[in-house]
Amino acid sequence: MTSLTLSAILPQFRPPPCKGEQVCQQATAGQLAILYGSLLLGALGSGGIRPCVVAFGADQFDETDPKQSTKTWKYFNWYYFVMGASILVAVTVLVYIQDNIGWGWGLGIPTIAMFLSIIAFIIGYPLYRHMDPAGSPFTRLLQVSVAAFKKRKLPMVSDSKLLYRNEELDASISLGGRLVHTKQMTFLDKAAIVTEEDVVKSSQAPNPWRLNTVHRVEELKSVIRMGPIWGAGILLITAYAQQSTFSLQQAKTMERHLTKSFEIPAGSMSVFTMVSMLSTIALYDRILVRIARRFTGLDRGITFLHRMGIGFVISVLATLVAGFIEVKRKQAALAHGLQDKAHEIIPISVFWLVPQYSLHGIAEAFMSIGHLEFFYDQSPESMRSTATALFWTSISVGNYVSTLLVSLVHKFSAGPNGSNWLPDNNLNKGKLEYFYWLITGLQVVNLLYYICCAKLYTYKPIQNHGKDSESEEDGVELASKV
Repeated sequence: MTSLTLSAILPQFRPPPCKGEQVCQQATAGQLAILYGSLLLGALGSGGIRPCVVAFGADQFDETDPKQSTKTWKYFNWYYFVMGASILVAVTVLVYIQDNIGWGWGLGIPTIAMFLSIIAFIIGYPLYRHMDPAGSPFTRLLQVSVAAFKKRKLPMVSDSKLLYRNEELDASISLGGRLVHTKQMTFLDKAAIVTEEDVVKSSQAPNPWRLNTVHRVEELKSVIRMGPIWGAGILLITAYAQQSTFSLQQAKTMERHLTKSFEIPAGSMSVFTMVSMLSTIALYDRILVRIARRFTGLDRGITFLHRMGIGFVISVLATLVAGFIEVKRKQAALAHGLQDKAHEIIPISVFWLVPQYSLHGIAEAFMSIGHLEFFYDQSPESMRSTATALFWTSISVGNYVSTLLVSLVHKFSAGPNGSNWLPDNNLNKGKLEYFYWLITGLQVVNLLYYICCAKLYTYKPIQNHGKDSESEEDGVELASKV
């Protein structure tokens, strides 16, 4: 952020501004290097901060304390609320400053805010609850896979109690409780079968590339079980991504004046998404949870899988509605003879787009927060920051899928005269509503897929350390009941 701010302030770091009809001077290689380097550093920083700050914040609550464990789900709601509020400030206040005062202040203010946040973090560091590192979780997952492959020809034991367990070995990676054996993916259980070749002495740890504990095998199972649910979230992001592409193009062609002198910028329509998302989070946390709690008995109101399902349904409605609104926009263009005039403003209010923007915001409040809760709650204890990174990975994959889908639509909807559903030069002559309904259909299929995954999903079973280690079933509890 500092280098990006300096590139906006210092004239030697950027090309001179264009004057009138003068041809704009291109940026030099050095100026482009500073710009791209700044963006790359920002991306690397976000990639490190976003997954870690979620897990670190949730780790401040002691799950062994009943008074604190119920507050974890509230944390995710308000974390997302604060993040949404900051985005709302960015697309309103900061955009206004950048347009009317200058890019130096527009970039300098968030830079100063980031610097102050670092100071606050350092000052508060001694007060935080810290988790000691316990080695790479990826190494453990690989060790289980290798050990299971090496013992693939061994017959499975008749009783799961014969599988290898070592509480002392797993102590650093099971502070909140030990994972117990589940009956899915039993081929991985062979990594915990003790053979004569395995050296298992009380004073010596076994070779993890040949023998692993049940807890470590279940860590790998938990990660694999999360995969299908992770994949289900991709298409919602694909639908959400259209707000910054085709919905933005729609807004540019519609009447945006609030008064004779004030016109809503097309890019600021995302304000309605943010406002609806923030309102839904507050309503959900303060009212809906209390109502749902009476019927379900859960402190969080509903499980994160149910919450995600509600988000999927609302997202389907968002793209369905978007298609009908596009039909109305094109009818208005045709009625006023503007179908062939791509750059003319159609006399239809831009507020017709508010429903689709708002529905996307409501869907995000349900699905995205539920997705984040799911990854944190169901991931192995030692992999929570990695698991929350999967949430952000699904967002990036969803945007790539959006780009791929647009390319495929361009290719397969192309007509003999060069036309297609999504023309670059005149949206009025395209079939954007078909594209929205295509996404709607894909989301319906994705919803059915998600329902099947949710029905078949096995929650992560945990045995508290205080329970009798000889009786797993008495100590098992579902993490979803927190």
